[in-house]
Amino acid sequence: MPIRHVLLALTVALLWGLNFLAIHLSLQQFPPLFLVALRFAVLAVPTLMLVPRPDVPLRWLIGYGLGFGTLQFFGLYLGMAAGFPAGLASLVLQSSAPFTVLLGALLLHERLGLRRAVGVSVAVAGLVVVGLARGGLDGWAPFLLVVLGGFGWALGNIASRQARSEKPMHLVLWMTVIPPLPMLALSLTVEGPEQIAHSLTTAFTAAAVPAWLGLLYTITAGTVIGSAVWVWLMARHPASTVAPFSLLVPVVGILTAWAALGEVPLQGEILGGVLVIGGVLWANSRARRRPPAQPVPDPVPDLIGEPSTTSALVSHSRTAARCLPAPSEPGIRSAYGTEHQ
Repeated sequence: MPIRHVLLALTVALLWGLNFLAIHLSLQQFPPLFLVALRFAVLAVPTLMLVPRPDVPLRWLIGYGLGFGTLQFFGLYLGMAAGFPAGLASLVLQSSAPFTVLLGALLLHERLGLRRAVGVSVAVAGLVVVGLARGGLDGWAPFLLVVLGGFGWALGNIASRQARSEKPMHLVLWMTVIPPLPMLALSLTVEGPEQIAHSLTTAFTAAAVPAWLGLLYTITAGTVIGSAVWVWLMARHPASTVAPFSLLVPVVGILTAWAALGEVPLQGEILGGVLVIGGVLWANSRARRRPPAQPVPDPVPDLIGEPSTTSALVSHSRTAARCLPAPSEPGIRSAYGTEHQ
């Protein structure tokens, strides 16, 4: 990847890392499934009225919306609402990277390579360490829900790459049309109308301001800007090249949760995080290659060197001399530029 594309991928990691604090704030006011529907409905309505539909196959648009927009946030929001820490969720959600690499190899026949395979394997090992450390405290359900969200993200990565939209912002905006209706139906079934109504009746108080600010951030920075840049990168590079950059999101997520929410990672979580970050750095670094051997130039013959060399030179000079015209011939210039008549 060119350096400017690497910088764009790092910017997305920063935006998405801060996204988890914003989600945490919004979940203090709204039930999780309804919050997902609300998040995407705010964008879906103006998109349907103002944004032309991207010129991509419908199956990839729907696949992107169901994977990235619906399944990812279904698992993430439910897991965080069940008590999974915001900073740690930013780490576990990066299970999307190994899922994307695996799906890219199986479905798109992308070449994995030994170095990237080793790096992703180390990152997966780190996620397992985190799961073991957290699962013993809060149970496995919140952890597995966030992992499910990572799988949904991976499905969205594959769909967006296959869409290859020339206008990634249009693809991102039209993706938001897919989640609201199924998520609202799930919210009415699981969370119930009473819980939704209570969240709305108390939403216009001073205490709900942080929740609205969090929702505004997830809509603009998390969905529109971050996702548009991500789709743009996925359309221009193999999924296995772009996806590992998402593993840098936990650096921002964990530090933000520690500074703002006082979340202190456990030793096992720290070890797992180091493995995750180390794996992605290894997967995206290039092995040093030895410079090609320079050909050894033929030695310049020395006029006073070996007899065979000197003899060859003398013989060659005599042959060349015989091929030159005689200086007495009319109209022929000598080597010094004078003309002989």
